Amino acid sequence: MFYREAGQFRTTYEADGQILPIRQDRIALLATLAVAAVAVPFMASPYMLSAILIPFLIFALAALGLNILTGYAGQLSLGTAAFMAVGAFASWNFVARVPGMPMLLAFVLGGLCAALVGIAFGLPSLRIRGFYLAASTLATQFFVIWCLTKISWLTGGSASGVITAQRIEIMGYAFDTPQRKYVLVLLVVALMALLAKNLVRSNVGRSWMAVRDMDVAAEVIGIRLMRTKLLAFAVSSFYCGVAGALYAFAYLGTVEPEAYSLDLSFRILFMIIIGGVGSILGSFLGAAFIVLLPVFLNIAAHGLALPTSVASNLELMVFGALIIFFLIVEPHGLARLWQIGKEKLRLWPFPH
Repeated sequence: MFYREAGQFRTTYEADGQILPIRQDRIALLATLAVAAVAVPFMASPYMLSAILIPFLIFALAALGLNILTGYAGQLSLGTAAFMAVGAFASWNFVARVPGMPMLLAFVLGGLCAALVGIAFGLPSLRIRGFYLAASTLATQFFVIWCLTKISWLTGGSASGVITAQRIEIMGYAFDTPQRKYVLVLLVVALMALLAKNLVRSNVGRSWMAVRDMDVAAEVIGIRLMRTKLLAFAVSSFYCGVAGALYAFAYLGTVEPEAYSLDLSFRILFMIIIGGVGSILGSFLGAAFIVLLPVFLNIAAHGLALPTSVASNLELMVFGALIIFFLIVEPHGLARLWQIGKEKLRLWPFPH
């Protein structure tokens, strides 16, 4: 598609109902990635890398996986943390039980195991939808955590279920410092985000959006609902599985079932609600918001000398209020507000 502006033709694409220039979008993406990969590891402190930036990237990847399923395919899921747990424990078992297993290959195989589990628990989506599908995926959460707790083979026979994650080593290079772990996570997340961005623009992504908008009409025009929905579950679970492996190996340093509780599933769901459902950018904005908000709330609570009873529940109250606000006022989340802000800045100071 082409359109004329200032006497020049520029190649564009359509995203979320807007016409955006491809060249500017790619340049901005490459510039941001270059700054994040080169400047941030040298400027940020080890605490900021370990406690803020690494979990932000990992949660953004998990939110991206959920956004593919919920935002683009329209299938509500409450079992994101379960798929992350499958990816983490599968990766640990591949490295521990297969001699010479490359770490990156273990992450990919862990994601594939999560995809298989996602397909198995995505079968009910062929018959049910909405609240009932959410309840079905919620059962996934409890079933997976129960298996990881009761089947000792999955945890290497550990009595407590807590396992120390192996050191990340790729081609003889050890990623054992916050800077190195950050760069590894950044590269993995950037690659998978790029793949997701191209995937949702392809025929597969259009099929997902057609099923999301009206599955009966999508079936009438020739879209196979079974293949489309199960593919959405598989791709989403794969992304969550890789995110779970990174969460265990690059952030926690341990592999344990309690780290993938139902609370984590809801946190990731809040990320896409606040960031923007059906938006790649919204997954990153929502993850940044959820990771940074507790930090600012703690600073505000100490600065205002709030009582302990209020400060301990302040985060929950703010999260609830923000979710209600975004659902009513701006359902497309921070991603839409970002687009509106860019448009206003582009026209300022001559809005006419």
